[in-house]
Amino acid sequence: MDADTPVFAIAVAAELAGMHPQTLRQYDRIGLVVPGRTSGGSRRYSTRNIEQLREVAELSAQGVSLPAIARLLDLEDENRMLRARVIQLDAALRAERESRPGVRVFAAGSTGVVPMPSGRRIRRSTEVMLWNPRGN
Repeated sequence: MDADTPVFAIAVAAELAGMHPQTLRQYDRIGLVVPGRTSGGSRRYSTRNIEQLREVAELSAQGVSLPAIARLLDLEDENRMLRARVIQLDAALRAERESRPGVRVFAAGSTGVVPMPSGRRIRRSTEVMLWNPRGN
């Protein structure tokens, strides 16, 4: 079970978040914290939803408007997705580097972009180093 698995009924979620169940229904109606649904249509809240409800309560107590809170929650979701994407791309890059050992330094010269074997010095007057991901 992960943080997004909907498991808590509305009464349990309301108790965990320190709110009235009607407040959770209202937040669902306005799209602030939207729980999962069972096949019968009952609301089921995840641990992430509970965290969001607690955050909504805290921000609301500080005087932040519901539209502003909704924007903050959207930005947090986007940030979480982007972080996951960075991890995915980092893993893909690592796999690519491991699958193609050898030349990883390139230079631009009069003949275009050329690979530079490890250990070869670049003639600075005619070639410019473009990329060296490992700093070698």
